[in-house]
Amino acid sequence: MHLHLAGKLTGRVTKWVVLVGAIALVALMSGFNSQLVDVQNNEASSWLPQSAESTKVVEELTGTVNPDDIPTLVVYQRDGGLTQADLAALDEQATEIAQLDGVTDEGVFTPSVAAALQAQGAPVPQLLSDDGEVAYLAFTFNFGKNGWNAIPEAADQVEAITAMDGVTVHLAGFGGQARDAAEAFEGIDTNLILITFLVVIVILLFTYRSPLLWILPIFSAAVAYTLSGGVVYLLAKYADLTVNGQSQAILGILVIGAGTDYALLLIARYREELRRHDDRHEAMAFALHRAAPAILASASTVVVGMLCLSFADLNSTAGLGPVLAVGVGTTFLVMVTLLPALLVIFGRWMFWPKRPSFGSAEPTQSGLWARVGKGIAPRPRMVWTITAGVLAIACLGLFRLDASGMSSADTYTKVFDSIQGQQVLAEHGLQDTSNTVQVVTNSDQLKPVQASLADVEGLGEPTQVADLGDGRSYFEATVGEDISSTAAFDIVEAARDAVHGVNGADALVGGGSAFYLDSKIASDRDNRVIIPIVLIVVFLILILLLRALLAPAILMGTVVLSFGAALGISTILFQEVFTKLSIFENGNGFNFVDPGFPLFTFVFLVALGIDYNIFLMTRVREESAQQGTRKGSLIALSSTGGVITSAGLVLAATFLVLGSIPFVFLAELGTAVALGVLLDTMIVRSVLVTAINLDLGSKIWWPSRLDRGERDAPPATEEQAKVLV
Repeated sequence: MHLHLAGKLTGRVTKWVVLVGAIALVALMSGFNSQLVDVQNNEASSWLPQSAESTKVVEELTGTVNPDDIPTLVVYQRDGGLTQADLAALDEQATEIAQLDGVTDEGVFTPSVAAALQAQGAPVPQLLSDDGEVAYLAFTFNFGKNGWNAIPEAADQVEAITAMDGVTVHLAGFGGQARDAAEAFEGIDTNLILITFLVVIVILLFTYRSPLLWILPIFSAAVAYTLSGGVVYLLAKYADLTVNGQSQAILGILVIGAGTDYALLLIARYREELRRHDDRHEAMAFALHRAAPAILASASTVVVGMLCLSFADLNSTAGLGPVLAVGVGTTFLVMVTLLPALLVIFGRWMFWPKRPSFGSAEPTQSGLWARVGKGIAPRPRMVWTITAGVLAIACLGLFRLDASGMSSADTYTKVFDSIQGQQVLAEHGLQDTSNTVQVVTNSDQLKPVQASLADVEGLGEPTQVADLGDGRSYFEATVGEDISSTAAFDIVEAARDAVHGVNGADALVGGGSAFYLDSKIASDRDNRVIIPIVLIVVFLILILLLRALLAPAILMGTVVLSFGAALGISTILFQEVFTKLSIFENGNGFNFVDPGFPLFTFVFLVALGIDYNIFLMTRVREESAQQGTRKGSLIALSSTGGVITSAGLVLAATFLVLGSIPFVFLAELGTAVALGVLLDTMIVRSVLVTAINLDLGSKIWWPSRLDRGERDAPPATEEQAKVLV
């Protein structure tokens, strides 16, 4: 940031203008931010690309099968067998359920109706188990496009109707899953954010050892969260941006974590300048002038990295990119305008009890990271070789990573009601009629298509055929496996292979399990496409920032190595600690990861992990121009070590808070990102990168003009290292 502009932003008058402007924006956007939950789209069927076979089936069934239909089951179980009075009560309850708002005109399918139709030879599923202990009702909710948001209240009404003494009742099917998803993400706009702020406050108290200073970065982060949430709401409401519970949770975490990181970097530089300048306004102008470019480069890297997600086939992933980019961009603007204004408004006394007085010594020159640098300096090549070797060994855990997907039973860290209902049905030989394959075919090839599915193990009998017009017909068949399990995927793939083999049928297979399979296919494609794009884009940003080729290449290599190590160690943690030690109520899901997990982890770790190297290397470049690369590297490490370590701890802690949401994917993502950030701050940035800098010297700046002078200078001896900093 130009020194003149930096001074203008924090002048004696403009600081108040900035503060008043920020308060006005918060007043305007806070209402929109509070409504962000209302524009969430948690209906998974809307996340697939148009090219997916499931999507094509949905399009063909428009007008015949309503895409807003939410098939729902009520599962009843009595040990020893349901009585005739119980079954009669089911019929009465079905009548009440049919009258609820949102229940479709088809009404409620009951065991008595199913038995009557079966007696007539109709191909209907069995709703009462052979042992008589389990029965279920089947019906459909439809509340329109945002129906999934209305499910929790409707589910409560169903539970009130179906409560029976001595009978255990579960809400299952898509309706039950929607209610459980709503419960899992309940409070993400309040509880999750409050927990995150609390964690950050504790870390800042230890970092600053001041009972006051933490207030300003926390207030600024809260402003950034409010503004970014408001902007995202407007984009979701009027620009068709896809926002779901998952993206809102990550948005809050990222804004608070990244915002605090930027605040730490700025405040550290401001504290340095307060020791050099008597006027705090002048000190802030110089602090912004020197720190803002690094913060801008960091924020730009994260924003561009997140926008790379827009190339995803999955709409949920593609929508996450702009959501997080808006969050980080807004956070950057707040941290280089509002926070500096607040710091100069309140003055030096906010640092109490250790106020940085004019002319006092800079403590980082003799701190922990200065001693670390001295320890690395005598033998840098040995240090970076051993460090890289250890990280490479940690990458071996990747061979145990299973990204084939998770069953619905393994999706959450606790056992929800819909999962228990599915398990009860399976244990008693009943099929979940809400999970079907939907088959669309040319009418003249209907019989061959149906015949081709007869040998597909796990498929139920075809339902009655519906005429779609234009020579197309449609029927369904139940899938006898968990909707998102690999076994269900095998059934869908076998069904597709079978119907695609019927010449002239132009048959397509969709449905619930087909949707999850197509999501996995899209995720696999996104992994192959987006990861290289992110690498290339971040590499180009580093070239522009550092004005060299070798240093960016080295930094990219270290971050990729750190990513592999973080993922490898995380896999071992998931399988050997989280699962076997039963840390969570339902830990089985930690044996697997979502197909999108590698991509999300990669984007976060590369975009965020490179931040700390940017913070370090921009300071190295600044010092190298005056001190030479080797001495500049030690000065940069000692100057930035404390603040970068604190920033890493903040970001790691905020991502770990994702584990408070009972969703395996977010718990795994939070753990992996937190571990990767700690590796980047404690090992990669402080040891690996510094050791490489000391070993290569000015060669790292090739081919820029800084690649000179020290080319042949050897690494420092222990005696020389003692005086370098």
